[in-house]
Amino acid sequence: MAGVVVVGSMWGDEGKGKVTDYLAQKADVVCRYAGGNNAGHTIVYGGKKFALKLIPSGIFSGHEVIMGNGMVVNPKAFLEEVKYLNDGGIDTSKIRISDRCHVILPYHLEIDELQEKRKGDKSIGTTKRGIGPAYVDKYSRIGIRMGEFIDEELFLERLKETFPMKVAEYPELKDMFTVEGIFEEYKEYAKIIKPLVCDTGMLLDQYLREDKKVLFEGAQGAMLDIDYGTYPFVTSSHPGANGVSEGAGIGPLYIKEAIGIIKAYTTRVGSGPFPTELNDATGDLIRERGHEYGTVTERPRRTGWFDAVVVNQSRRMSSLTGISLMLLDVMSGFDTIKICKAYKLDGKEIYGLPATVKDIERCEPVYEELPGWKEDITHVKSFEELPVNCQNYIRKIEELVHCPVRMFSVGPDREQTVVLKDIKF
Repeated sequence: MAGVVVVGSMWGDEGKGKVTDYLAQKADVVCRYAGGNNAGHTIVYGGKKFALKLIPSGIFSGHEVIMGNGMVVNPKAFLEEVKYLNDGGIDTSKIRISDRCHVILPYHLEIDELQEKRKGDKSIGTTKRGIGPAYVDKYSRIGIRMGEFIDEELFLERLKETFPMKVAEYPELKDMFTVEGIFEEYKEYAKIIKPLVCDTGMLLDQYLREDKKVLFEGAQGAMLDIDYGTYPFVTSSHPGANGVSEGAGIGPLYIKEAIGIIKAYTTRVGSGPFPTELNDATGDLIRERGHEYGTVTERPRRTGWFDAVVVNQSRRMSSLTGISLMLLDVMSGFDTIKICKAYKLDGKEIYGLPATVKDIERCEPVYEELPGWKEDITHVKSFEELPVNCQNYIRKIEELVHCPVRMFSVGPDREQTVVLKDIKF
């Protein structure tokens, strides 16, 4: 029983796609277990750059890829992404979609927009892809699941039950949609998707009992976890390894390794507290060097120094067995580099993330400053080839987050990933 999970251990955009693509070469099956098409993964494959929002980035491995029950799936967006991949020469016939995942319908996107407008200056900066509203319907027990969606008669019946409830809550929807209009468009998507739908939990259980190597692919970052992230500036699911069992339909004992993906610095997209944020020339320089713009939205990402408090929270949530340190090359050229080792709140040093945004915003980062390095490291193939100050930076991160660095990247290509200790299924 050999499952490995790859999780973002900051606020997302850490470079999970590249590590997933690397590990997928060893796997037999790749499964994504949470989120929807608000997550973006960028993969360089065959000399081409692909930006995925919904389909697991393991699709490039040629193996079967599974979209688990913890996901919310926009059928229209899914089929657009399938076409995008097919046009790029990528086979999508081995995709399997859980019959228990929830369906995002067009009114969910409008509700997302309406909610953000109603919140005014208190908006949380969602991608407005309908993710949150779909999860709300799931937990309100009025959502439409994929198994219902692909049954034409049942889909219409459920739509007639659900849509009037949403109109009662958001009267604006009455002038935008009709049950008949939604049904006529989306029943056609359902016909195309139907052959891909199955009980993926049973499928995964079978594969794991057969000792097949299963890679679980996280989306977004652990600091966006609905419970342990910077609530309410979070997503609506559990992006860390803590979400695998619920979102894939298998037990936690199937997980052998949990690899946390972190950057050599910190970024965040959208609103929310960010203790180590740099609103200065240094932050701008990191953004440009790291090409820190959203895969889905192209929004400029907020940037800051490395935050060990954040990564420690992620380590605890996901029981990380190792970390992959991404974009290390971006930090070349600084005279000194700061690492946040703790926060100061009300005069005391703390090492955990406070529960309320009010308290997080009052936190002052406690920094340790290290000598930087000037050398170009994009060509290195081993830890020993790194400048001594760069080696010390990695070792300090390991010390502060209580977790070994298992690999690091010095550029965007697969060949620019250096493995220190192999990750075995």
